[in-house]
Amino acid sequence: MDTRRWLAAGLGLGWLPLAPGSWGSLLPAGVFAAMGLAGCKAMLIAGVQVVLALLGAVGCVWLSPYTISLTGSQDPDEVVLDEVAGQAICLLGVMFCTGPAARLGVNQVLFVTCLGYLCFRLFDTIKPWPCRPLERLPTGWGILADDLVAGLYALICLALGYWIWY
Repeated sequence: MDTRRWLAAGLGLGWLPLAPGSWGSLLPAGVFAAMGLAGCKAMLIAGVQVVLALLGAVGCVWLSPYTISLTGSQDPDEVVLDEVAGQAICLLGVMFCTGPAARLGVNQVLFVTCLGYLCFRLFDTIKPWPCRPLERLPTGWGILADDLVAGLYALICLALGYWIWY
């Protein structure tokens, strides 16, 4: 097994059929949901999301050039560490929604997980300004940057949705 390519594919999630980016986004969303349902405080959940965002970002910039060289694509579908980073940034919104010491109820966990996932996937798909121009950055930076901005847009929508709903 090619370890660098497997890691760039988000532990192989990027090799799953149909919309590999959606599979990659499930990693931080699943971690968020599991921690929230286990009763972890928002600060701990956000801390783990920061780690996922950093690992996804650094891994994307570091590992994606290798996959680019193998596939010939400037943005290989199998590279999903950018989605891991962007989705994790979105889910950091939990601290802005609840406060760092809060524990989320089941309904809140499900609401934040689902709305955060859907918002991130929407912004990652439609690529509002400046996402599209950021894709032109070299190698891994171009793959990553648009997802980080999509994650920020999704975080804002998640926080607004949470504030309106709760």
